[in-house]
Amino acid sequence: MLNTLFKYIVSFALIFISLAIGNWIQKMLGVAVPGSIFGMLILFALLASGLAPVDWVRPGCHIFIRYMMLLFVPISVGLMNHFDMLLDNAWSILASAIGGSAIVMVTLSLILDRYLNTDKKPKKEKKLQRVGAQSIKEKA
Repeated sequence: MLNTLFKYIVSFALIFISLAIGNWIQKMLGVAVPGSIFGMLILFALLASGLAPVDWVRPGCHIFIRYMMLLFVPISVGLMNHFDMLLDNAWSILASAIGGSAIVMVTLSLILDRYLNTDKKPKKEKKLQRVGAQSIKEKA
């Protein structure tokens, strides 16, 4: 019982400490990125580096995931309260969503195309160089 309680306390403490540090970083930098994003990046860095094992965070994450729908209630109420503002800006929201998605798709396709073609070009060029060298030797 106490062991389980201690695991939950450590889990929530680690999550909320990373959130608090992220909020502090956001205030110090004064950027438009929410502090919770910085907090998630800090928590990710701790987990990826192994400084904080996944088992330390798992109990708190399971509770947050289990009750995630309750966490969306304030957002839903806010949307209902400001639905007229959402309708007034619907075209700009839709245009930015479609435009942003198009930019991401085009950028990724160009990067992927360039990446896939760079692997093939050196082999062809080397083959052409060998064929060219052989034809030069044959002429000589």
